[in-house]
Amino acid sequence: MDAFIFDLDNTLYPASTSLFPLIDARINQYMHERAGIPEDRVDELRRRYWKDYGLTMVGLARHHGVDPEDYLDYVHDVDVASVLRPQPELAHALSALPGVKVILTNGSLNHALRVLEVLGLRDVFTEIFDVRLAAYRPKPYPEPYQETLLRLGVPGSRCVMVEDIALNLKTAKEFGMATVLIDPGNGPGKGEAYVDVRIDEVALFPDAYSRFARGKKWS
Repeated sequence: MDAFIFDLDNTLYPASTSLFPLIDARINQYMHERAGIPEDRVDELRRRYWKDYGLTMVGLARHHGVDPEDYLDYVHDVDVASVLRPQPELAHALSALPGVKVILTNGSLNHALRVLEVLGLRDVFTEIFDVRLAAYRPKPYPEPYQETLLRLGVPGSRCVMVEDIALNLKTAKEFGMATVLIDPGNGPGKGEAYVDVRIDEVALFPDAYSRFARGKKWS
């Protein structure tokens, strides 16, 4: 493989950490305090905008005049270092993978940089492609995948994508990528046909890929 494309949140660190709940709370605060949405409608609109646009932010921009940059700055203003810790073994294992390693996230560049710095993974990745990559068009829409492959200069068939959201891997598979789902507790062989392998945590990925590279099954 020529390139490894990793999601960020809940992929490079476990979903069991309390980082994403901090961001989640900031989103609710933003919707109420900045966008002026009544508290009793926040959950309903979040679900609707997520379903319709793939990101709450897009719905807020279209229907409430929210500035996407203001939103990104606000919701990612959390203390990353309070909940994440350096992962030197993971950094070593991912660095040993052949080819280019990049991030493709629906979050912001600054948030990704903070997370990677705390995890000690900043030097592992040569590029960070954030939600701005395709004019705020998020995964699982095809545009960010297409733009990522264009920037990398490689076909999807020469890429592996590692994600914690199965639906985001469906589009990756449509571009010909090998797909790996971070899916704690479920194990391999369950679920969607577009997921090539399931692993409990990203630390298991280098070993899974090593088996694949030797011509063995992912699982």
